[in-house]
Amino acid sequence: MRKTTKLWMLVTILISGLVTVSCSDDDDSVVHSSTDEVEEQLQKMTLREKVGQLFYVRPECLDTTIHFNQPSSIDGSSDDITKIKLQAVNATMLGVNEKYPVGGIILYAHNIEDEAQLAAFIPQIRALKGSPLLCIDEEGGRVARIARNANFNVEKFESMGAIGATGDPQNAYYCGNTIGTYLRHYGFDIDFAPVADVNTNPENIVIGARAFSDDPEVAAPMVVNYLQGLKDAGVTGCIKHFPGHGDTKADTHFGYAQSLKTWEEMMGCEMIPFKAGIDWGCQLIMTAHIGTPNVTGSDIPATMSSLILQNKLRGVLGYQNLIITDAMEMGAITKQYTSTEAAVGTLQAGADIVLGPQNFVEAFDAVMAAIEDGTLTEQRIDESVRRILKLKQQIMKKAAL
Repeated sequence: MRKTTKLWMLVTILISGLVTVSCSDDDDSVVHSSTDEVEEQLQKMTLREKVGQLFYVRPECLDTTIHFNQPSSIDGSSDDITKIKLQAVNATMLGVNEKYPVGGIILYAHNIEDEAQLAAFIPQIRALKGSPLLCIDEEGGRVARIARNANFNVEKFESMGAIGATGDPQNAYYCGNTIGTYLRHYGFDIDFAPVADVNTNPENIVIGARAFSDDPEVAAPMVVNYLQGLKDAGVTGCIKHFPGHGDTKADTHFGYAQSLKTWEEMMGCEMIPFKAGIDWGCQLIMTAHIGTPNVTGSDIPATMSSLILQNKLRGVLGYQNLIITDAMEMGAITKQYTSTEAAVGTLQAGADIVLGPQNFVEAFDAVMAAIEDGTLTEQRIDESVRRILKLKQQIMKKAAL
């Protein structure tokens, strides 16, 4: 197991004044969510409204005339989707949304043309049933839907690996704050960043320089400072991909990938940045679709494993906030499960939010059916919806300041 002396030295520096790091993501009294307010809202919701909150989808999922069967790549695209370039809410989407509310919408590069189009699109999304939050993957570097669009004049960053190589967590704060500032300006609520993976496998084709470092003691303070930068800009961050995608070779966008590490090995490496983010108070953790056979005893993806999500993340690490899946349209899921099996299975495993099911309507109907037949209980659904409503209240109160 690695020694953590360097980590704690850096954390001490941060606490002493390099960057003011919060103990939690909702420490300001003005954004404290009232349990009574959440419960009151929950009691007023129909079951369909509750189930809708569990789904964060791409806009195409609400247009049932669009069919996409190819796995999405790292940029969130596949040939059949990018040709369509859905960039406004249409009548079909409104009709589907009447029956199928959504808790969040994620925009990809092909959904964004320029500032004028985005400024028109976001209010249309806000008006959808379910009061969806606006989400995006804007890590900086390779994955940046806004910064890689030539129609947007925002600061670009080489990679998180380059930032980590400076050894200065202040640079991670600057990156997070810069990205958060322009995301807030354009109207986004959640950034699915930063990557908290430790890039220990030089043959890794999907993480690489998206991670801050191959050293967890370097990565951890970078992750925390990036989160703080986003928060100070008014955007909620999300650390990913639990329990760590950095030691894999294959790309879960297209098929099965695995880490052969034991839990003890992960505790000495992968868990160090995640634990730092949890201690800071991160509100969202995204799961990885990787198998961890030397932890679970099977090839089940972490996203579908109650041992990984409940026993390890919530139990061992003490995480109490939202668990969101990586996109369920990715090949690591679709090659093993149907949209219905994946949605019900990940909720059974302990996820709170199902991101990007390949077939949203089928997944939604399956969750409703699972509640009706007792596979899932409404009490279980309420647990997740409470966490979601709490986050939404925090975000809306911040936005109103």
